[in-house]
Amino acid sequence: MAAPLLPQAPAAVAQSVQTNQVTGLVTDKQKEPLIGVTVTLVGTETRAITDADGMFRINVPAKSGTTLEFNYIGFASKQVKVNGSRLLNVMLEEETNEFTEVVVTGYTSQKKASIIGAIETIKPAELQFGSTRTLSNNLAGKLSGVIGIQRSGEPGYDDSNFWIRGISTFSGSNNPLILVDGVERDLDNVDVAEIESFSILKDASASAMYGVRGANGVIVITTKRGKIGAPQVSFHVEHAINQPTQLPKFLNAPDYMSLLNELAAQDRVAQPFTQQQIDRTRSGYDPDLYPDVNWVDAITKDYAYTTRGNLEVSGGSDFLRYSIVTSYFKETGLLEQDKSLVFDNATNNQQYNLRTNIDMDVTKTTMLRVNIGGYLNRFKKQRCNTNDAFGEAFRTLPFVHPARYSDGAIPVISYRANPWRTVTQQGYDFITSSKIQTLFSVEQDLKMILPGLKAKGLFSFDRWNRSRRSRTAKPSTVFPATGRDEEGNLIYSQHEAGDESLGNEQGNEYGNTRVYFETDLMYNHRFGKTDVDAMLLYNQQAYDDGSFQDYRKQGIAGRLSATYDNRYVAEFNFGYNGSENFAKGKRFGFFPSVAVGWLLSEEPFMEKLKPIFHKIKFRASIGQAGDDNIGGRRFAYLGTLKTDAEGYIWGTNGQRNYGHNKPEEGPMGISEGEIGVENLTWETVTKKNLGIEVGLWNMLDLNVDIFSEKRKNIFMERSIIPTQTGFVKAPWANFGQVSNKGLEVTLNFHKQWNKDLFTSAYGNFTYAKNRVDEKDEPEALKGTHRSATGRSMNELWGLVAERLFTYDDFNADGTLKDGIPTQDGVGAAILHPGDIKYVDVDGDGAITEADEGYIGGTEDPRIVYGFGGVISYKNFDFNFFFQGTGDMYRVIGNQPYFLPGGGTTTEGNAYSYNLDDRWTETNQDPYAFWPRLTYGPNVNNYRRSTWWKKDMSFLRCKTLEVGYTLPKSWLQSFYVKSCRVYVSGNNLFCLSSFKLWDPELGTNDGLKYPMNRSVMFGIDINF
Repeated sequence: MAAPLLPQAPAAVAQSVQTNQVTGLVTDKQKEPLIGVTVTLVGTETRAITDADGMFRINVPAKSGTTLEFNYIGFASKQVKVNGSRLLNVMLEEETNEFTEVVVTGYTSQKKASIIGAIETIKPAELQFGSTRTLSNNLAGKLSGVIGIQRSGEPGYDDSNFWIRGISTFSGSNNPLILVDGVERDLDNVDVAEIESFSILKDASASAMYGVRGANGVIVITTKRGKIGAPQVSFHVEHAINQPTQLPKFLNAPDYMSLLNELAAQDRVAQPFTQQQIDRTRSGYDPDLYPDVNWVDAITKDYAYTTRGNLEVSGGSDFLRYSIVTSYFKETGLLEQDKSLVFDNATNNQQYNLRTNIDMDVTKTTMLRVNIGGYLNRFKKQRCNTNDAFGEAFRTLPFVHPARYSDGAIPVISYRANPWRTVTQQGYDFITSSKIQTLFSVEQDLKMILPGLKAKGLFSFDRWNRSRRSRTAKPSTVFPATGRDEEGNLIYSQHEAGDESLGNEQGNEYGNTRVYFETDLMYNHRFGKTDVDAMLLYNQQAYDDGSFQDYRKQGIAGRLSATYDNRYVAEFNFGYNGSENFAKGKRFGFFPSVAVGWLLSEEPFMEKLKPIFHKIKFRASIGQAGDDNIGGRRFAYLGTLKTDAEGYIWGTNGQRNYGHNKPEEGPMGISEGEIGVENLTWETVTKKNLGIEVGLWNMLDLNVDIFSEKRKNIFMERSIIPTQTGFVKAPWANFGQVSNKGLEVTLNFHKQWNKDLFTSAYGNFTYAKNRVDEKDEPEALKGTHRSATGRSMNELWGLVAERLFTYDDFNADGTLKDGIPTQDGVGAAILHPGDIKYVDVDGDGAITEADEGYIGGTEDPRIVYGFGGVISYKNFDFNFFFQGTGDMYRVIGNQPYFLPGGGTTTEGNAYSYNLDDRWTETNQDPYAFWPRLTYGPNVNNYRRSTWWKKDMSFLRCKTLEVGYTLPKSWLQSFYVKSCRVYVSGNNLFCLSSFKLWDPELGTNDGLKYPMNRSVMFGIDINF
């Protein structure tokens, strides 16, 4: 029964008769309310927005046939007839149609179906895992085409080296171009919580528009923007407990002392230790005088901690939208500290990020955007080089002295280090860095001139600065104790007098500034069955790092794309831009690309197969891009003069000498320096790509790409210019050439089995191998084992090891039998059975340096892959991710004390790994892991060779995570919409045939800041 009408004005009465108020709830498939959905009365300007509970209210005409349209970003639009209803419940489905889904690409965005280049996107949430701050550590294995490796776990220095489709130049930069909101910026200081979309542009169809910046591929990041609706607040916090994944293991002091005695007896030298010394060391008789120190343990803690938090607020109206993201990150380090000191030198790395994006509709056709973001990093660390400290821990013997005597004195041997003192006693460095990033843009819809035409202008400036201050300490040290006096006090003498006061040092401030300007015209329109998308853009930038001249770039770019009947796609892109690094008249270049695509699945004859093949797309592209960061000196087209020549010599026998070599006595001579490269230009790469995308049963997607790249004009110093030409220094030229080929495969599966169970799985594989085609080598060298031409860049170098010598290789007098090459370069060492036997590669009957050459493999992986999945059942979810590398090698050792016993009692620890598998008189295995050990250096056995070339491939468990979403009934009284708690393990284990240390570390001896494994607890709350 209708409520009685109250008395009101005639106009109001008329209004109440003509309209009804409709109330409703809008949700997604999981019955979650959707905030900010636009509800429009079809055919009018009447609109409403769903509130924080997904509710809306709107007045509609009381007549029949009234229709409401519901629109929300990421969801398919939906029209609902009111038919006199006063209450509506509407469910929206996520948009999966490629013809409406938009993907951010070069300078703009495109419909996913029309993309025919090698462009890959990922949801930012999939990149937020692990306890690291550095985003680059989470790319490898998540995105096909990314070759990445993390060489250190040290806070502040743990960024990964990564490349898009591998390495393709040996002179200039291989780093991809990173764009954040269209501006060139750093990747590793962007918090994942700030990111709205993440795309990688891999082939020429996407990167040609960037011209001299696009040769190495492009990563395009857009940050979050506000959406129409009530304010949405989300909060995320997590805390991780970290420990090393794997540290090298060494013999304890008594076992090492026994090994040294054994080797001394073998080599007929006096044994360095008595049995009493060994026994007292083993029993802990007097740790001051008979120490047993694991120096790696002494300088590291058992645990470190990481904390991360994000707070996001977004919302807005049809006039103003806003997004605010603030983040906090803190990590401590594994290096030990001395808590008895008055100063705290523990590693503490803190970063604060803030990003605010505002969109304002100034008019119905004009939108103003203002972005302000940045970060502050405060980094305190021990005042020592971390890698040096780990190196000292390897070189310092476990029995030489304790880290610190029981009476507090710090022992040091002359010309040797006490690793514990290095780490804990020298003070600290405090480094502050900050960056402000700004962007201001105006977008104007020009539909009044031409439907589909838009214009945009963008201006940005970024400023980064860094400063350092240090507090230095110098504690007193003593020589190792020689015994105890009658009262039991240690007997030692002073090594170095200390200073109790803390010194103060202040480093120079450093900074840089980038200014960027861009303006463009965009046109998008449909003519019958043909969609046309075009863009023309002008941009320029200046980068100032304090050098004598800004780095400047300027150019135009364009794209024309046409899609016919949702089936056939063709695209042309170009970049015409240049750099200040080249001579006038030669600064600009033209970089074109073309691409074609065919959506076979949209052909009429495929309609019956749609339930099976929801997508079949073929695509191909070819084009060029450039790189002006070519290495060598800047402005190399100019010749230089040296003003420090020592003088001039004339005469047939140099009998006339004019000049001097003493600057303090006045001007010195002038001579020719570098020769100017007249035709200096950028590196140019020609990229080709063939791809296929197949979608099956609306739940399985397979993408395969085959690519090849040919890079020319690599800037290098010529090496075969005859000296008779008279050049003081060999000239440089754009001469080198490298080719790069590979394969990418991506497979994704997702299935909603019922309302409670959802599963998904994914995997990707990337293979990229480069080859040096031209490196200016003599023709006689090419094709030999010492030639780089035809091999991969940075291929490993050394001798070829055949096996270990056996007694059958020697005559009775100890000399080598006839036909076995002699082995030069072994110094005073005499070859014995158990030493490494090398191959005489050049066939001259002797092993010399001439036999050294390329032995295959590189330290950077050629294969990177990853796989994982998600299982969600009711309120529980479980996800996992594994990442691996293949075809990655390293030559370990190459130092005297790498072999146990090689440093005698002077320096060098002894790895405990696999010491049972070493050549001895009782184990004469010619392929034992360790060759014959000696008391002192054995030059023959630690030389770089295939014997020490180890396969560093690995498969790492990157993430195992279990989460639980609290029932809504628990949260209603707290005004919380959703809450999820989780626990995850990161870098839990690593499978590899290499066992001495973590194979991903960038070290030949394992003595480097380790990778971290962690257990993490977190919570996500949405208000």
